[in-house]
Amino acid sequence: MTDEAVRQENDRPDARPLGEVDILWLNGGLGCDGESVAMTGATQPSVEDLVLGALPGLPRVRLHNPFLAYENGEEFLSLFRRAAEGSLEPFILVVEGSIPDEGNKAEGYWASFGADALTGQPITTNEWVDRLAPRAWAVMAVGTCAAYGGIHAMQGNPTGAMGLADYLGRDWKSKAGIPVVNVPGCPTMPDNITETLLYLLYQAAARAPMIPLDESLRPTWLFTETVHEGCDRGGYYEQAQFAEEYGSRHCIVKLGCWGPVVQCNVGKRGWMAGVGGCPNVGGICIGCTMPGFPDKFMPFMDQPPGSLLSSHAVMTYGRAIHALRRFTQDSLNKEPEWRRRKVSSKQ
Repeated sequence: MTDEAVRQENDRPDARPLGEVDILWLNGGLGCDGESVAMTGATQPSVEDLVLGALPGLPRVRLHNPFLAYENGEEFLSLFRRAAEGSLEPFILVVEGSIPDEGNKAEGYWASFGADALTGQPITTNEWVDRLAPRAWAVMAVGTCAAYGGIHAMQGNPTGAMGLADYLGRDWKSKAGIPVVNVPGCPTMPDNITETLLYLLYQAAARAPMIPLDESLRPTWLFTETVHEGCDRGGYYEQAQFAEEYGSRHCIVKLGCWGPVVQCNVGKRGWMAGVGGCPNVGGICIGCTMPGFPDKFMPFMDQPPGSLLSSHAVMTYGRAIHALRRFTQDSLNKEPEWRRRKVSSKQ
């Protein structure tokens, strides 16, 4: 690189190391606080690892989450007011819950977070996003509701709910030039939340490059592979061993599992501390990390249309393969003849 190129690289907002970062967690959208609750179960890293400085190289972190904070009322809201005024920087804005359309009705509001100090009227979630997002170093949409609208954005809903990137615009970027970072799930897997925060914090400390995102703005290393590709039951699918009822250890695609096409790492990572995960414990995948959830995956528990064809195709050779493998397995379960003690013919 030329000296000028190096200078331009170092002058990028995301390339200058930050010593302290506030994380403002806005849960005023249409949601259930599922992500705030789920995050408390994270282990790699844990919330404590992030805020107590247990990981080397991170900036000092101050987390302001309504569910976890010691402060309450005006004391808690004052941090958000300062950020909106530009006197609390740098900060990462985390949004939980879908963003309603406050302009689709004559009066009232759909969602709010705190009240205006002068008028006493509720401050809508949309107003907070409008004030905070342009000042944020990075913005995360945590949970499928915040990422893509989720349950509240089902066809025919009265709120006009949408994901954060739909509200801000797909080409929107933060002060550091970072697009909205979507970490979907209903709720989101605990470690996916904290690991994405960890990446952004390392990026803030100039110890990581620009966060890699897919076309749906999900971190690529978390959401590239499908549930099926990491599922404990994948081998049964290949051998055409399909469960006909719940409780079976075999592949559950015929019971309504969308795992073969859904991008999610729950099968490999497990839900908490490497344990659990929907199909690992017998629950079908209903596609909660996908932008089309829930409309495109309903009715739940019906066999996905594509699996009707694929499972029949697999059955044409899967059973034959399984039979051949059992034959080979029987052979491998026997020790070679030469290992046996030979009895002398003289005895």
